[in-house]
Amino acid sequence: MSQAPWWRGAVIYQIYPRSFSDTNSDGVGDLPGIIDRLDYIQSLGVDAIWISPFFKSPMADFGYDIADYRDVDPLFGKLDDFDRLLAGAHQRGIKVMIDQVLSHTSVEHDWFKESRENRDNPKADWYVWADAREDGTPPNNWLSLFGGVAWRWEPRRGQYYLHNFLSSQPDLNFHNPEVQQATLDNVKFWLDKGVDGFRLDAINFCFHDQALRDNPAKPKAVRVGRGFSADNPYAFQYHYYNNTRPENLPFLEELRTLVDNYPGATTLGEISAEDSLATTAEYTQQGRLHMGYSFELLVNDFSVAYIRSTVEGLEQKMTVGWPCWAISNHDVPRAISRWGGKEAPAHMAKMLSAMVCSLRGSVCIYQGEELGLDEAEVAFEDLQDPYGMTFWPEFKGRDGCRTPMPWTSGEYGGFSTTKPWLPVPDSHKQKAVAHQEQDSASVLNGFRQFLAWRKQFPALVAGSIRFLDTAEPVLAFERELDGQKLLVAFNLSNQPVSQTLAVTGHISALGEHGLVSGDMAGTVLNLPPYGSFYGQVQ
Repeated sequence: MSQAPWWRGAVIYQIYPRSFSDTNSDGVGDLPGIIDRLDYIQSLGVDAIWISPFFKSPMADFGYDIADYRDVDPLFGKLDDFDRLLAGAHQRGIKVMIDQVLSHTSVEHDWFKESRENRDNPKADWYVWADAREDGTPPNNWLSLFGGVAWRWEPRRGQYYLHNFLSSQPDLNFHNPEVQQATLDNVKFWLDKGVDGFRLDAINFCFHDQALRDNPAKPKAVRVGRGFSADNPYAFQYHYYNNTRPENLPFLEELRTLVDNYPGATTLGEISAEDSLATTAEYTQQGRLHMGYSFELLVNDFSVAYIRSTVEGLEQKMTVGWPCWAISNHDVPRAISRWGGKEAPAHMAKMLSAMVCSLRGSVCIYQGEELGLDEAEVAFEDLQDPYGMTFWPEFKGRDGCRTPMPWTSGEYGGFSTTKPWLPVPDSHKQKAVAHQEQDSASVLNGFRQFLAWRKQFPALVAGSIRFLDTAEPVLAFERELDGQKLLVAFNLSNQPVSQTLAVTGHISALGEHGLVSGDMAGTVLNLPPYGSFYGQVQ
């Protein structure tokens, strides 16, 4: 039996470099800061790190607007720093995945600077350009996720260009084979350096409808956000024509062919579509992406019914690919605040990490999740996120989850020696790494204990999953692999609960996982508030 690839069931630690660790006292985190913290990362027991963009950029969207795919922005260091980071991580047995933002560039990218000059230059067709309608308005009704129309007028060409995100993030024209090849060449640059994989940002946005057809209106009753607030006009349309086009699939196959030339390298696609679960399954078919994740568990719904239906829904649709789950990232409020509110106890944070790490699939853990960090309150005058500035106060943007990592309880949380780009809340300083290191019962040490414990059970890492019929607030399922069968259960509420489970066989409670645990009396499960239960089924 061949060994499963490293990424199946892997726990991937997401690093947002601006907010991780600042070594040059400019208030912004950098690559040397990640290098300095590699021993800490290793101590967590994660399998890999995913580093959000650190490429050359004017930082209109904090690195997701790339001006040079093959260079490090001076804010974060030098290319040599990345080489040192990669070597240091590999020496510690940590895989390294990096973000790739393929669908769009910055307006400062050389490609766009050339493309916008006129209509007959060598890169004239490298971006999505369109003539105005007779009345001078944009060519169709497509909207930007960040608010307003998705078209910006360029007087040099006398045309509009498409931007699905900020107007400073023009969309590339992937219908042009030269664009596809240039994109693959950029990916190859990092594969040649030795990276272990890519997190592919907004990967379903690469292609657009060449006929530029209008998106149909979406009824108010079904305007459900996919990483955006319901008051955003973007939610008013079905986005059938500006993303998730069928032409994307052959390109994914080309990308996979390239990556497969580098044994062990993997791809993880971020997918936000009208039916994200179906698209994730489609994008991870044989010969496409290795893994996919969406915003399904990054929402406010913290019910057994929703979590079960989401996971089961993907299981039913994804017959070939491999899922990846996340409950927090740099784009959404932190999980303990979303789901537990201001009074959520620390052991809820332990339970949440254990829950997502017990589902079938790989897992992305966002920096600070291992500390139980809550969503920071950021005053309007301290906001940095253009998304939040546009939609304030109904939607406060993404800054609340992007505040710096608290390493100590001192000034600026030990993140920097100078005022950081976002404030460090006093409540976060109380949860600093240095403080939690000294407390054996801390969220941090509980996180470490659980990840080490999880590795002892192949069924938890790579086994099948089958949910049990339970009433709210008990989430229960079985994981099974090669004769090892585990019962896993969580109480998603702040009240104790007892339920009878339809289980067969003898169940032996498993300990040493570091969680607040319940017990089984026959077939009756008893769980304390935000409690967990792991049992061996024989």
